[in-house]
Amino acid sequence: MNTYQHQKRLNPIILVLFFFMAGLMACFSPNLANAAGKTILVSAEGLADPQADIYQNDKGKLLDALRQDAKRQVIEKAVGSYVESSTLVENYALIHDKILTRTKGLIKRVIKESPPWKGEDGFMHMLLKAEVYLSSIKDSLQVMSKTERLSLLKDYGNPKISVAITIRDAKRGSRVAPERSDVAENILKERFSKFGYRVWSEDAGQLDAQTADRTMPKNQSNATTLATHIKTSDFSIRGEVKFKSLTATLQASGLTITKYVLTSWTIKCINNYTSEEVYFNNTIPRNKSWSDEDAAMDDIGKLIGEQFSKGFFEDHLMRTSKIFQLEIFGLPDYDTGTLFKKEMIGLRPVMNVDFRNFDAQGLSFYEIDFAGTRGNFTDIINDTVIKPLNRKFGKDVFKLVSARGDVVRVDFHTTHKIDDLPGKFNKTLPASLSEATPERIENLARTEATMTQVARINPEAVQQLSQQGNKIAEKALAAVNDF
Repeated sequence: MNTYQHQKRLNPIILVLFFFMAGLMACFSPNLANAAGKTILVSAEGLADPQADIYQNDKGKLLDALRQDAKRQVIEKAVGSYVESSTLVENYALIHDKILTRTKGLIKRVIKESPPWKGEDGFMHMLLKAEVYLSSIKDSLQVMSKTERLSLLKDYGNPKISVAITIRDAKRGSRVAPERSDVAENILKERFSKFGYRVWSEDAGQLDAQTADRTMPKNQSNATTLATHIKTSDFSIRGEVKFKSLTATLQASGLTITKYVLTSWTIKCINNYTSEEVYFNNTIPRNKSWSDEDAAMDDIGKLIGEQFSKGFFEDHLMRTSKIFQLEIFGLPDYDTGTLFKKEMIGLRPVMNVDFRNFDAQGLSFYEIDFAGTRGNFTDIINDTVIKPLNRKFGKDVFKLVSARGDVVRVDFHTTHKIDDLPGKFNKTLPASLSEATPERIENLARTEATMTQVARINPEAVQQLSQQGNKIAEKALAAVNDF
């Protein structure tokens, strides 16, 4: 067996081993990003040009450069969880100098790295999964925003909040339907409106969800239907309060006094983008009683409102990523699905990828940890995922069919034979380079041949390097234009 055949067989094995071990480590590693908001897990792909003169006499330098690029991509992705992709590109030099070069101080630990391999595209490759100090990155970006007078952090807008507070009479038991308390709800709405937030009715949200169900295709799966409900609010605050009345007759005057006291209350807040219960409280406030029910509900509304500060919603709204399910129709075999996962790992907004299910005759499923805002999710997916992949293939082989709720559907169609697909994935440059910054390309492409390859999928970045006086970029552009 020659070296090329051995390497061609080895590369898929390396990918499978990396994905298995990274997934295994993730299962047993605590998700600190959810627990404390201070770290986040990020997967990335590092690249290096083995043809560069600097590496010819020292392969150790090549491996160091490869590992360093992988770590920089991890940090760049973590930065991208707070900064829009366009903003990151526009201010890349500044962000690179202030943050991306600090891999030692920002990466808490490397969880897994794959063995390096030389791809058929000419690059050395390495996959790396690391835990990153997220709070340090956010703090650095905030300092940069102030000192450089730049607006770097994503604008998440004001959250929309729906409220629903119900009241029960403890004496009447659970068979009696609870009643909505307009008094308590209005108190909450008034408080949140003072934050500048929009307050939405829970009833309206339920109505829109029912409308979405009726307009769904009949052959849509239940899982997809549940995931694609229209979310009219970012957060839902729900509470159930139980009262009972206590009556006492004063012996001296004969007057009968009635007091209303709490027997139980349950307050919770749900993040409607993740369905996560971000707050829960069933501790009954002590030493509280009221002379009438309206006064009780007025006070209850204030007590519930005190549980939620402005910072509470903003911290949860500025989640660094969201999980969505990617459904792909048309993947011909499992190896193609694995190669697709490798491409996804390289893309800037993709923090992590889990290849969940494969079906050559139907839909293959991926769980994507995606760093994106609450804006037009369809445009974000199309611009940052679909377009780079199509640039890699030189034609529109991936088509975004739908993006509803947390489910994205993509069709894959190519005229290539199944046996030719691995070569197409491996011989063409990674899709991530089609969106790479000029600074990264200049660091990676050290030879004219490599720069010419990059110029075919990212001519804009190479053009910028040429205008900056990079001679290799000038020759690469000339080679592409003269071809």
